[in-house]
Parts: sequence; structure tokens; C-alpha cells
Amino acid sequence: MQIPQDDILIKGLVNNDRYCIETIYKENFKIIKSFIINNKGDLNEAKDVFQEALILLYEKAKNGNLNLTSKLSTYLFAICKNIWLKRLNRNNTYTTEIQEDVTSDLSEQDNIQRSEEEQETNLKFETMDWAMESLGEPCRSLLQAFYIHKKDMREISETFGYTNTDNAKTQKYKCLMRLKKLFFDKIKSR
Repeated sequence: MQIPQDDILIKGLVNNDRYCIETIYKENFKIIKSFIINNKGDLNEAKDVFQEALILLYEKAKNGNLNLTSKLSTYLFAICKNIWLKRLNRNNTYTTEIQEDVTSDLSEQDNIQRSEEEQETNLKFETMDWAMESLGEPCRSLLQAFYIHKKDMREISETFGYTNTDNAKTQKYKCLMRLKKLFFDKIKSR
């Protein structure tokens, strides 16, 4: 199953969507736990810090104060790191030797996710090419005239010999529905 995008996850968090909250947890807690355990913490402290970060994220998003300029995972890690460093400082256990090996894991995770997204996008483009080729004529040329060459319905009507623009619009709609069916049937069969 494809992981929802960060903005969808954040909207889900604000709306108490269980799937989105679980996805945020599954995708991020392991790295936070590793960071805290490697820096004088334990599992329960990692859970507390992560929960506190989720609450901060929730409040910012709900109040419209969230300006996410990085990936959600990077943002959550930064929040958790700050919370944890404040706790260490408060307990006089702060160390300048914070182990951040997890940041390379985080970058690697981002790279893997980015690579998967690129593969998914490439696969969709290939599927769309296949669907366009499978569509046949005159649908392929009609859709290309409208969507790629930006011709208006009057020009399309004249070029393809339709009696009026309404007939051209109806044919374009039918062609588009056939293209969507080909595309989504192929995607489902993967």
C-alpha cells in the first residue's frame, strides 16, 4: 500500500484519522526511539517524547501555524530532538556528544522514499503512454489536440469533422473515459 503524502498525514492527524496517526507512528517512531536510547534514554522516555512531539504537531496544524518546509519525518525528528535535549539539560545530564547516527538513517529513509516515489511516478507515466497507445484513433489524436496542443473545441470540431462543438465535447468525454478505464485497469492489474 502506498504511504500517503505528508500533507494528507497531517490532515489526518488533525481529523483524528486512525490510519494516518498509525502511519505517522510506524514511519517515524523507530528513528526517534533509536536516537533517544542512544542518548541516555529508554523506551518509555522515547514514547513520551514522541507523543509530546505529535501533540505539538497536532496543535500547530490545527491552529494553522504549521509551515512544513521539510519532510514530515525530518520535522518530527527535529521536534523530538529538541524536546529530548531540553529534558537532558533540565536533568543535568546534557552531553555535547549527542549521537546522531540516526540522521543518516533519516536521510537514507528520505532517499528511499523519494526513490520509491520516482519509481511510482515513472510507472504511472509508462502506464499512461501504454493507455494512450492502446486507445487508438481518433481518440488518441483528439485528446492530444485538446490536452497537449491546447486546441479549443471549435478547432477540434473542424479538424475531426464533427458537426458542432457539442458533438466534439461528447466524443472527447467518451475518449477520456476510455483512457481512464485503460489506465486504472492496468494500474490495478500490477
